[in-house]
Amino acid sequence: MFQLTELPFAQDALAPVMSADTLATHHGKHHAAYVNKTNALLAEKNLRPASLEEVVRQSAKDDRALFNQSAQAWNHGFFWNCLSPKQQPAPKGALGDAIAQHFGSHEAFREKFLAQGAAHFASGWIWLSRSADGALSLTTTPNAETPITEQGVRPILVCDLWEHAYYLDYKNERPKFLNGFIDRLVNWELAARQFEDAQGWSYPAPRG
Repeated sequence: MFQLTELPFAQDALAPVMSADTLATHHGKHHAAYVNKTNALLAEKNLRPASLEEVVRQSAKDDRALFNQSAQAWNHGFFWNCLSPKQQPAPKGALGDAIAQHFGSHEAFREKFLAQGAAHFASGWIWLSRSADGALSLTTTPNAETPITEQGVRPILVCDLWEHAYYLDYKNERPKFLNGFIDRLVNWELAARQFEDAQGWSYPAPRG
């Protein structure tokens, strides 16, 4: 069945923006629970899918309980890979050009990201995505919703807006968390690959 993805960095590597305590809870408890519940629901239905993406896309049509768990498992797996313990410069190349074209400049993108993420009501995610024609969009989704269910849309970058992503470190001050994310933690190298590569990031295939 599906496994909890390992963090691509040490648990304390994102401090002080994201503490080891937050990661222990967020990854080791919340993400793990979504994976375990996804596996339990699949076992109940005697399903053995080839990929988590397949589970997410199919369950979005006909099984809300399975969708909520599997989409959250996928979203979190992608989120960990969107984080870098080493601060990276703003992207150049194709992604940098696309950001400038669609948002005016990297700074304009940053300001829109901060405003939109802070304004999103309750739990959810903020996504930078690419459509089939190469256009970029910045959107928020509630709860477990994810752009991988949309035909031709590929997520480039995501930040978790659920309180469990930041509450231990920032209490109710989501804007401070978002500032730390966009200025210190973004894995722009992954985002550039997501924008340019024919195959996007995928959750590890099930085992056993």
